Amino acid sequence: MLTFRGGILGALTPFAVFLAGVTALALAGAPDEKGFWPVLLLALIVGLLLAHDRARYAEAMLDGMSQRIVMIMVCAWLFAGVLGSLLAASGFVSALAWAAQSLGLTGGAYVGAAFVACALVSTATGTSFGTILVAGPLLYPAGGASGAAPAALMGAILAGATWGDSMSPVSDTTIASSGTQGADIGGTVRARLRYALPAGLVALLVSVLVGAGDGGAPVTFIGRSALPLVMLVVPVVVLAMLFAKRHLIEALLVGILAATVLALAFGLVSTQDLMRVEDGSFSASGAILDGFNRAIGVSVFTLLLMALVGTIQATDLLPRLIRSVERRATGARAAEAWIVGTVSAAVLLTTHSVVAVLMTGPFAKATGEQHGISAYRRANLLDLTVCTWPFLLPWFLPTILASGATRDAVPLGMPALSPFTVGLYNTYAWALVLTVALAVITGYGREQRGLAAEDVAT
Repeated sequence: MLTFRGGILGALTPFAVFLAGVTALALAGAPDEKGFWPVLLLALIVGLLLAHDRARYAEAMLDGMSQRIVMIMVCAWLFAGVLGSLLAASGFVSALAWAAQSLGLTGGAYVGAAFVACALVSTATGTSFGTILVAGPLLYPAGGASGAAPAALMGAILAGATWGDSMSPVSDTTIASSGTQGADIGGTVRARLRYALPAGLVALLVSVLVGAGDGGAPVTFIGRSALPLVMLVVPVVVLAMLFAKRHLIEALLVGILAATVLALAFGLVSTQDLMRVEDGSFSASGAILDGFNRAIGVSVFTLLLMALVGTIQATDLLPRLIRSVERRATGARAAEAWIVGTVSAAVLLTTHSVVAVLMTGPFAKATGEQHGISAYRRANLLDLTVCTWPFLLPWFLPTILASGATRDAVPLGMPALSPFTVGLYNTYAWALVLTVALAVITGYGREQRGLAAEDVAT
């Protein structure tokens, strides 16, 4: 077990340095994830100086970075960057913008359509990351032609992805939360509708109203040819594979292959556009390399962040936190407040929703059963809570990734948005925060006849 000088305070100090630095940069409008690298580096150095066993600290960093989920995310960033670059080089985004304007999807209508589309995709696939990776680089720049407010549009794209993640029966958080509470997935999702549907409707309405505000003059897009719309086959193929529960990495690689073949076959790009060697400079350029370069920022950020998280996970901090609150719940309302608070602390410390659910699930089950809280209710409190903070705060990967998608639209006249701004406009995540708080305070949804813990198969 990893220990620090100063005990718990020493263990939390590197993370506090990271949060303070990232928040300051986000408020200052940090340009991209690369601006967070020095902050993470400083946090890791502070942790090294405070650790009793520096070799164990270094091993904990490597353990955090070498997790399978980290490699999946890094590969996803890299391959999605290439796919987006290929689609942009083909003129597809400009053609999509022209099509949206031709259909009369302007302002708030376009923002609302983006929210619904992303919600459907995320619900069907169970992956908010995949939804942001595929839909963000397409819907955001195309929205410029509709005159939609940029921040509201990207916020709606992230909000739709969040709604699907919170509702999908195949989402990893749904599986983890229901599993830890001994509840069946189907019943858990049905019970969740009473919370997610009202929050989703409020979020959709607010997104439409904000998106219909002064978004500035419509962006002028390049060209009015419908030919690049043939590239619509590419995201359709990728999404179809995700719907069929194929691996995200497999779907992205197939998408890259399909985009390359189609773009070359229809003369939308040349082989030189894809990659060319610069004479005498010992370097290469082109759409494929541009795509990789776009993903470097978030990939390095992910590795450094998970290194920091690994040092937290190597301590007994979270188990001690859970044990310290086990006997403090005095009633159903207090028990639910501790469940929400504990899983919130876990996700803030680990930055990983599933890890937070798995670590706090046993506490939620024992405490909830003691106070007669149903398994479905407990599972939904866990799931809905971890679908809030990662989609709101600027140091989590969903907001970082959504922010990255906006930078690809700068050449088309749309502004780049910081992770702080994107999270601020995630209307569904904010509505969910309010919904969870009201559910705990008022008891809404607490009485679920026939869904008591003892009636659920374990």
